[in-house]
Amino acid sequence: MSDLGDFANYDPDEGDGERSAPAANEGAETPAEKGGTTDGDDDDGFDPVSVSPVGKDRGIGTLSASEGLIISERDDDTRLRAYVTVENRSSVRIGSYLVAAYPDGERLFCRIVALEYAQEFRSDDATEIHARRAMRRDGVDENDYKFMATLEPVAVLYSEDGELKRRMTDRVPKPETVVRQAEDDAEIKTGLKIPESGVFLGHLAVGGEKVRTAATPPTIDYRLKDDYEAGDPLVFRHTLVAGGTGSGKTHAAKNVLRQYLAEDRRYPTDDGRTVAPALIQFDPQDEYAQLHDDNPEIDGEYERRLEREGVAHGGIEDTKAFVPTVEDASYAAAHHGAEQIAFTIPFSMVHDNPWLVASSGLNDNQYGALVSVLLPQFKSQYGEGGTYEQFKSFLDDPALKEELDESGRVHEATFDAIRRRVRGFGGVFDGDAPPITDLVSEFVRPGGATTVPTYHINDSRATTTVVLAVASLLIDEKLSNDPDHARIKETPLVIGMDEAHNFLTDADSVQARKVIGKFAEAAKQGRKERLGLFLITQDPQDIADPIFKQINTTVVLNLGDEDAIKAVNIPSNLEGKVPYMEKGQMVVYSPDNSEPVELIGLPRCLTRHGRD
Repeated sequence: MSDLGDFANYDPDEGDGERSAPAANEGAETPAEKGGTTDGDDDDGFDPVSVSPVGKDRGIGTLSASEGLIISERDDDTRLRAYVTVENRSSVRIGSYLVAAYPDGERLFCRIVALEYAQEFRSDDATEIHARRAMRRDGVDENDYKFMATLEPVAVLYSEDGELKRRMTDRVPKPETVVRQAEDDAEIKTGLKIPESGVFLGHLAVGGEKVRTAATPPTIDYRLKDDYEAGDPLVFRHTLVAGGTGSGKTHAAKNVLRQYLAEDRRYPTDDGRTVAPALIQFDPQDEYAQLHDDNPEIDGEYERRLEREGVAHGGIEDTKAFVPTVEDASYAAAHHGAEQIAFTIPFSMVHDNPWLVASSGLNDNQYGALVSVLLPQFKSQYGEGGTYEQFKSFLDDPALKEELDESGRVHEATFDAIRRRVRGFGGVFDGDAPPITDLVSEFVRPGGATTVPTYHINDSRATTTVVLAVASLLIDEKLSNDPDHARIKETPLVIGMDEAHNFLTDADSVQARKVIGKFAEAAKQGRKERLGLFLITQDPQDIADPIFKQINTTVVLNLGDEDAIKAVNIPSNLEGKVPYMEKGQMVVYSPDNSEPVELIGLPRCLTRHGRD
């Protein structure tokens, strides 16, 4: 007897699969004879059975406990992984936001931090046979692999009195919990702690693509807190915009500054009033006076979209360009329609800020002699209105030099060093224009924008002196308990400074230390005095540390320099994206406002931008 059983009777020559039935089956009833049914050539008698799955898939996959499912106070101990089904794998991205529900209705809001293909079965696909097969077919059979997403828990979402709230992650979800893409506007904003209202910066993005929801509009608007209900407005806790050449930082900065001058933006003052802020923008490239003009690229449809999202747009009519008069430098601007007002820096401002004429060559001993001896004696002789030319003549008096040396008050070598180093400012002080101290009411206007262009000044030392003199006037009046100009003291103020690294750099000189000390103090007192610094730079690593430490909101666009990227001090998961971001993409790190996020700014500037 054959070991093949019935197959021993198989005759391959009997045609299409027909075989001789065992003798024991001869005469057996057919299915039809037994009352069964037949369907064409199908004579097996079985009814067809549907294999379509019942129901519909929810989400993109499920949490897996195969390697552990752990929520811990220590990030290194947390283990949260999800299996992603085949049809969802192409839509999943690192940085995407997911939600997993707890049985009681609470939700775990998390972010994808890693994606991995793992083998479904124990096999070696790094072989010649596997490679050649893969090279000869069009697609990949993903059923042979597991696609796993590693998740970082961000917050637990829960409802209280009908309001969605968040708390730190304090519980572990159950295995096989369905995970889904976060697609609800309120869910995402609550999970990331993004305020519902405030100053608009851009739209939430992941990997350079805007996050879409089922709401209208489908994008997630990102805003900075701007009221006192949830703490101090972040404008008075200072902002840094960092980006390389061509990254769109000026475009982005204009759009943000435009929001601070929205018609309905007001801040309370100590006397019970609510006052619109004034913007003072130092403008080395003469780009911000265009805040005055509408952008012709904004058509009616785009304008309606901006209005639906509550984004202020259009030129600011009350924009003026205050142009410093420096020697023979002439200013001509056909690229904006803002009113132009000439001004000069009076030498009298040096009495309150002696470092304005203390070039970087002065040491502490020389600076002390300038402040304690020479300037007070000059003031007593020439009065408060003494000019720079008179001060130079004062120092050229050999009798004064001999008198001070013989009295032991100022050594002759120190005197000569001071006389040499305070020269070279002739084009800065006392020019043929009204002094800035007489124009304060026009210079600082609630709800208005003032720009100080310096592009026409060729001398870098003169540019620095002008910028620091005007900025010091604003800061001194803001911090003073007995100000000379109540307009500055009583008006919420935003001081914008482009190319801030040129003015606020840390250096070992008397002038630099005095400047940094003044601005650092202003930054510390900003919340109380309603003074906000808005710094724009391509070299954030050069901004002095005492000032940098006071900045609460950092907006980072594309940066290619490794030192610059390290300096902005953003989380490592976003730091790696910075060199590859396209124009308009940005990372926002504002711990008191939200989780660190990636944004895409508006593609069109809200006011005029660029030169024809």
